[in-house]
Amino acid sequence: MDGTNESNQGNFILLGFSDRPHLERILFVVILIAYLLILVGNTTIILVSRLDRYLHTPMYFFLTHLSLLDLSFTTSSIPQLLYNLNGHDKTISYTGCAIQLFLFLGLGGVECLLLAVMAYDRFVAVCKPLHYMVIMNPRLCLGLVLIAWGCGVANSLAMSPVTLRLSRCGRHSVDHFLCEMPALIRMACVNTAAIEGTVFVLAVGIVLSPLVFILVSYGYIVRAVLQIQSASGRQKTFNTCGSHLTVVSLFYGNIIYMYMQPGNSSSQDQGKFLTLFYNIVTPLLNPLIYTLRNKEVKGALRRLLLHDREKKREKVFLGPF
Repeated sequence: MDGTNESNQGNFILLGFSDRPHLERILFVVILIAYLLILVGNTTIILVSRLDRYLHTPMYFFLTHLSLLDLSFTTSSIPQLLYNLNGHDKTISYTGCAIQLFLFLGLGGVECLLLAVMAYDRFVAVCKPLHYMVIMNPRLCLGLVLIAWGCGVANSLAMSPVTLRLSRCGRHSVDHFLCEMPALIRMACVNTAAIEGTVFVLAVGIVLSPLVFILVSYGYIVRAVLQIQSASGRQKTFNTCGSHLTVVSLFYGNIIYMYMQPGNSSSQDQGKFLTLFYNIVTPLLNPLIYTLRNKEVKGALRRLLLHDREKKREKVFLGPF
């Protein structure tokens, strides 16, 4: 029998860090604070990018989508993790597990492709500055974002049902803190070579191909930057591109390790902490990276805050009338 009927019965148990009760209490506090900071930081990026007219450019259009992705990516698993860390109940329903797997795979795939789109945006901005606004027109920007979302969702639609239908011979304990594909594959009691091969092929398309494109784009960018005569111009370009490269390194390093070897059980604890890293640390650092190293965002925040203060002063000066 296949595992379809078996899969639909009962709940899954997310073991997470239950073998370390003392660590669970610490993680709950740390993750809760980090999650709140993620919500504030990424929401701020979205609001500033939309409210400040000087940031209505392709780069900040893509950055808005990246922040939206980070919010969605984190929210797909962290509330459930906090619930499990705070009590003895470690269960998640089959439907909840399926939704979590679909969102995690889909949003992760979208982010891989979106980072490649952002690299193309920087390539055009640095290597073809005179034609930048013509090439990166609103129609193309919207099209690139829709392609990223479409491919990510299609990848998830292809892999989620296959992973959930694997026969597990009555096993319901997931040795992870979320319903992630590698952990669910490890639960299977059948040969998973075929699905692991499929995952590898899709990972090449969704993960490695965008990464190669990013590296090639930045090869051209570095060559163009070295030809800039102005030291301030070089510094500004390096700051902008450096922010994006830092985000790429944080995100791709963990993704490649996890998904290019989906059934590998050599160190499941290591896998949990790596997943926690790209689920918490990367979305937490993205707003900091883009604001601390970016004068445009800092300037936009300053303008919005000053504008708000001026409005308050006007109200005080004019009174209730």
